[in-house]
Amino acid sequence: MTDPLVPRMREFGETIFAEMSALATATGSINLGQGFPDEDGPKAMLDAAVEAIRSGGNQYPPGPGVPELREAVAEQRLERYGLSYDPMSEVYVTVGATEGIAASVLALAGPGDEVIVFEPYYDSYAAVIALAGAVRRPVTLRPVEGRFTFDPDELRAAVGPRTRAILVNSPHNPAGTVFTRGELEAVAAVCRDHDLVAITDEVYEYLTFDGTEHIPLATLDGMRERTVSVSSAGKTFSATGWKTGWVTAPARYVRAVQTVKQFLTYAVSAPYQRAAAYALANETAWVAELRASLQAKRDRLVAGLEAAGFTAYRPQGTYFVQADIRPLGFSDGLELARALPAKAGVVAIPTQVFYDHAEAGAHFVRFAFCKKDEVIDEAVERLRRLA
Repeated sequence: MTDPLVPRMREFGETIFAEMSALATATGSINLGQGFPDEDGPKAMLDAAVEAIRSGGNQYPPGPGVPELREAVAEQRLERYGLSYDPMSEVYVTVGATEGIAASVLALAGPGDEVIVFEPYYDSYAAVIALAGAVRRPVTLRPVEGRFTFDPDELRAAVGPRTRAILVNSPHNPAGTVFTRGELEAVAAVCRDHDLVAITDEVYEYLTFDGTEHIPLATLDGMRERTVSVSSAGKTFSATGWKTGWVTAPARYVRAVQTVKQFLTYAVSAPYQRAAAYALANETAWVAELRASLQAKRDRLVAGLEAAGFTAYRPQGTYFVQADIRPLGFSDGLELARALPAKAGVVAIPTQVFYDHAEAGAHFVRFAFCKKDEVIDEAVERLRRLA
């Protein structure tokens, strides 16, 4: 029997996250693979969601999002970054950032168009580019002086006559890089010179460490009018299961995204939207505590990985540490990740699955540190078995 799946999606099977999480469950391993926290967000936000349910807000909300969340997002962008958006025409609520990115790519890139991505890339990027019938053009991030970055010449060389968009993720999952102003200026220059639209994934915008500043690409000269920015409540408020995200962009881009998104899911859970609006307006102190806690957890995991024999790259943001497996005598991250539960009782994610040029990431695995301290400690103790 022939495969019923359309040809453009046949390179995609079960996601690596599903595979590794199932392996963790089957083997009783500690799951440092998938990036979800093991503690909930602020109690007042959770109470706001419960109150929204009990007060009867359980039917379809407006398709573009409830007004209070759209207004809260607009206020956040203005207060935090100086970016002014009309909440009614330039803010749009999505089922998490993943849907926001998907709807943006599907709306703005079509068959034969090219979309530049920085590899390693979050796995949904490749899939949604394929769904659009577009072509991805990867630009590789490589370690330089302890952090992952790109060569501006390689970025410029990736642009061709069919290039339509650049997909930018900062803070970057899985590399942990927060792009500097200089790096973002290089991206902006390419966008301006070639009339490209930028789609930015900023879900870790609050989760940066050591005083590192997150700079939205839209704040750079000439970029607000050509940038579709995507973020969400999931990572900021440790509520990844709520799947409540948003797009901010000029009205013409929001209309394009809405045209696609309304036929994907139409609307987003009304109670969670109202709770997310409350959190954006009231929980900045909680987020600051979360950032400090994650920085300490990052340091705890990095120290443990180094003690276990890995070379660990200290991330500037996100939930994740990249670890080079070669000092332990391994060279294939996918092979090691599948064997790691049996070898050490720990699950990680092989970074090479996020590359087109898999050889560039074959020797890296990704560990998540958004876990309780005792879970991190037990995981690194088990990883010492590899030495």
